[in-house]
Amino acid sequence: MKTKNLDGLDCYIAQRKAKDVEFAAAYDSEQAEWEIGRLLAKTREGAGMTQEALAKKIGSTRSAICRYERHPANLTLATLEKVARATGRRLVVKFA
Repeated sequence: MKTKNLDGLDCYIAQRKAKDVEFAAAYDSEQAEWEIGRLLAKTREGAGMTQEALAKKIGSTRSAICRYERHPANLTLATLEKVARATGRRLVVKFA
C-alpha cells in the first residue's frame, strides 16, 4: 500500500498491517464490521426512519438497532433482510 498521501494514523496503520499479519487480519475484520454498521445507519436514515421506528417495524428494540449500527458483529442475514424490507430496499450480498 502506498503511504505518501496518508495522514499519520493511516500511515501507521498501513505500516503496521504490512509488518503484522495478525494485526492486518483483525483490522480488516473490524473495518468490514464498521462499514456494515455505517451502511445500516445510512440505509435507515435514507428511509427517513429513526432507530425507534425501524426497531418497531422489524420487531426489535431501539437499543438493538443502535448496537447493530455501532458494532454489527452478531447481526444476522435474517435481520439484515428485515431491515431491507422495512426500509424499502433489497438485500444483496456479494464478495468482491
